[in-house]
Parts: sequence; C-alpha cells; structure tokens
Amino acid sequence: MKRRNFLKIFPSAGVTPFVINGFNMRPFANSKMAKILSTCDGIEDRILILIQLKGGNDGVNNVIALPQYDAYANLRPTIRIAEAEAIKLDNTLPAADQVGLHPSLLPFKEMYDQGMMALVQGAGYDNMNQSHFKGTDLWLTGGDTTPDNYYLPSGWMGRALQAFYPDIEGAPTTDVPDPLGIQIGDTNPSLGFHTETEHQNVINLSGQDPSGFFSLIQTIGGAPILNIPNTDQGQELAFIQGVEQSVNAYAQRITEVFENGSNALNSYPDNALAAQLKTIARMIKGGCKTKIYLCQQGGYDTHSGQVDENATAGGTHAELLADLAGAVKYFFDDLKALGLDDLVAACTFSEFGRCARENGSIGTDHGTLAPMYMFGKNVKAGVFGTNVNLSNLTNDNQLKGVQHDYRQVFATLLQDWLGASPYIMEQTMFDGYVKLPAIDDAAVVDPDCYWGTITSAQDVFQKARRLSVFPNPASITAELSFQSETSFEARLTLHSLGGSLVSATTVQVLPGNNLFYLDVISIPPAVYFVRLEQKSTGIGEVVKLNVVR
Repeated sequence: MKRRNFLKIFPSAGVTPFVINGFNMRPFANSKMAKILSTCDGIEDRILILIQLKGGNDGVNNVIALPQYDAYANLRPTIRIAEAEAIKLDNTLPAADQVGLHPSLLPFKEMYDQGMMALVQGAGYDNMNQSHFKGTDLWLTGGDTTPDNYYLPSGWMGRALQAFYPDIEGAPTTDVPDPLGIQIGDTNPSLGFHTETEHQNVINLSGQDPSGFFSLIQTIGGAPILNIPNTDQGQELAFIQGVEQSVNAYAQRITEVFENGSNALNSYPDNALAAQLKTIARMIKGGCKTKIYLCQQGGYDTHSGQVDENATAGGTHAELLADLAGAVKYFFDDLKALGLDDLVAACTFSEFGRCARENGSIGTDHGTLAPMYMFGKNVKAGVFGTNVNLSNLTNDNQLKGVQHDYRQVFATLLQDWLGASPYIMEQTMFDGYVKLPAIDDAAVVDPDCYWGTITSAQDVFQKARRLSVFPNPASITAELSFQSETSFEARLTLHSLGGSLVSATTVQVLPGNNLFYLDVISIPPAVYFVRLEQKSTGIGEVVKLNVVR
C-alpha cells in the first residue's frame, strides 16, 4: 500500500514532514488541511520558471561596471556599450557598486523599480567548464568541475521533484493530476529533469500545440518494449520509454488545462521566448499545478557580430536581450492581470559568460562568470554582490573570483520560494549552499511550512524508534515511549482529528529510553494525534491516540 493511502493529518503548528504510526507522510497530500493553516496557505501552489539562455550570455555587456568604465572600454574598444547609453539601475547603491544595464534591458529596469527583479552578480562555480555541452550539463545536474560533482547522472530539477512527490510514478494521480515539470522551447529532453529512475514526471511541449496535444499523442508510439537489458543502452531505452509513458499519461490533461486557460493580455512580443511564456501563463490560468517549467532562448554564442560595428547598442546580442526582457516583463504583466502573479517566481541561467576581452571578430569568446536575474512579485529587488573586477583577470583575460555559486540561487528558490524541506535540499545536493535574501520577507516559506518526504523512520530524530502510546484507548493518562540515540529539545503536542492544537509543552529527549506522560482526563473523548517534533529541524513523528470514558 502506498503512503498516500494512509490517513493524512497536519498539526496546527505548520506543515512539516512527519511519520504516522511509522509511515512517512508528506504535507502536500492534504492540500485542504494545508489551506486551513494561514501561515502555509498557498505554498503548495507556487511555481518556479527557469529560463535557460543557451550559448553563454555575455554578462560584461549585460551589466556594465560603471566605476570601472575605463578598464571596460580598454578591454572592449569596439563592442563596448557607450557610457551614456547604459541604463543606471539604482542610484542608491554605493559608488563602487553602481551598474549600468544594457540599453535593451529597459524592461528589467522597470521591473526593478517595481520591486520585481533581483540581480545576482558574479554567478558560477570555481574552475568553470567552457564547453557548451559539458558546461550546460553541470548547471542542469547541479554539478561543477570537482571529481565528485562532474559526472552526476541525474538533473537537480528531477531530483527535487522526485523528493517533493515520491509517490508519483509517471502517471497522474488525484492529488497531482499534472506533470511535475514541463519543458518548452527545446525538442531535446533536458538533463535537468532526468531522474535516477525510469519514472518520468516531465513532458516536453516544444513545437507542440497544447490545445491538440492529446489528439496528437494518440497517433504516435507503439507497444512497450519488454525485457530491457541491464546495460547503458538499456538505461537510455528505459528513460525514453518512461518519457513516452509520461507523455501518454498527461496528454489529455495538458489539452484540458490549455483549453480552460486564457491570457489577459494578448499582445505578447513576437519572439520564441514570449510564445513559451504566453503558453505557460495560459496553462497556469487553466489550473495546471506543474511546479517547475523550463523554457529557453538560444543564440548567445556571440563569437562574431555581437554588436553593430558603428552602433554598439544594436546587433545580435542587443536583439536577444530585448527579446528576453520584453518577454519576461510582458509575461509578469499578464500574470498580474490574471491575478496569478503571487504564484510565480523565475530566474535566468546560462552555461557560462564571455571572455572579458573582445576577440577580433566584433564578438566575444567563451568565458566564466555571468549575472543571474530573478523575477517575481515576491522577489526582493536589489543587487546581490558587486561589480566583477575587470583589473584582476586570469592570464587569458577571464573573469575570476566567484561571488555567488549558482547553486545558491537555485537553493534559495527551492526552499525560500517553493518550501523544500531539508530532506529535499539534501537530495537535490543544495543543502550546503548559503541562501540569498532574495525573496520578500513576508513570502519566505516558514520552516514550519516546509514540505517534502523523509525516507524512513530512521531519519526522524536521528534513528529514533517509532513512538508508542499505552494504554490506547486511554481515559486518564497515557504513556508515550520511544528510544533515541541522541539528546535534543523537542515539542510535544496534542492535536484534534481536525488538526487543532489541544496542548503543547517543551521536553528534553535523552539518549536511550524516553517516557512522557499525557494527562487526558480533562479532554473530551475522541480521536487525537500526539506529535513529538525536534525543535531545531521541525521534523516530527505522530501517533494516534483514542480517548474514551
């Protein structure tokens, strides 16, 4: 029997992982109860949108280091943006931190002034890989160039979604009818969503008409392959077959939410990214509960023709940035008009930046660090970090000195925005990264509202044994007993069947046998739940108690 078939209950203190009578429970399973808890209201409905800038976005011309303009002009005599054309982002920043946005990013400046955009300076990882293919793989897997993190077999998005929803096995359920992730804008399945099992809970809508998705899917495919060999090729075959099964399972639902949805604004910019975001907005309006969307914009590999030779504010890169900024701004305007802007946060990423020095072809070669942008009504406007140091480069003129590991940004969005539990952060491999204060304080998920499963009762209380209550039923007092390998401070609470808090006290758990007494003589006969919660982590265990007279 699967965990979702057991009784689901939430404590009034918040929505955190726990086990009931030894069975692991996950807070998302009972969204109605979660909505009763005002502090956790709507968290399970939040959405993350990732925008992949493919090719290597030139951060040096994105975000111009105004206090270092002379050094910038010396490095880029023919492709620099004129100082007078740079958009000064924020006059309140310290003098050394003043930045000028590329003139094509005017919509970003408008979002910043509206309190809806954050700029993360100097993002990347140490010793960045400058191959498009491997560099992209590392960002999608949550890896880097160290031996332990260079060949990760799964994507961080896939690991996160698998930990958020451990019971979803490649098919819709009553609780979760939608695919957990949707990729759009690239026909090649993203490694970022690749899990370590054959169950794929992601679909790729690239090049498809969502309104006819179900009808289209019915005309393709074939019988499932039996006896898949236990080889590398077999693993790839199992992955492909899992993707096909997911597509079949979710096709009708995708068509339904698209048909039920609409856009409030219908003059999106005429570019591919805008079309992707328009589709996402319509699907969200139609009731789609997908957690992570991945869209993309290509063309950033600007080795030549990056700017117009005699007008550096124009050219290929300027057009890309204009498409990006215009699409993102219009998308969030549409969400606001739809009344959905409270639900969505987004960010950009690219496999690397560009070399600090221009090349001889009016362009730039592969580089290292680049900025990341975060967007949303609940994103805290600001600049994190300072300008890259253009006077302290590597021997081959590359930027050095990572200010923000890119995983800090993803960790912030996973936990502070989506509410990922410590277990999910561990599974995603983002648990060791310092989060950025980039989400508005009022919107940061309270630890009591973190959601996501734990793997076994052994993970609760550092291998504590399950709770036992005796006698049960009880009429006067009951004894709560269990064993622990460590000592910790805990909160012992009693809850009604509806989740209301009946009583609470702080207790000290000691190594070995533990015994606590519950006085139930003064409460009405009914079914109650006893919860013991480790105060430092919010993780707890629950056991049912019947009170009779």
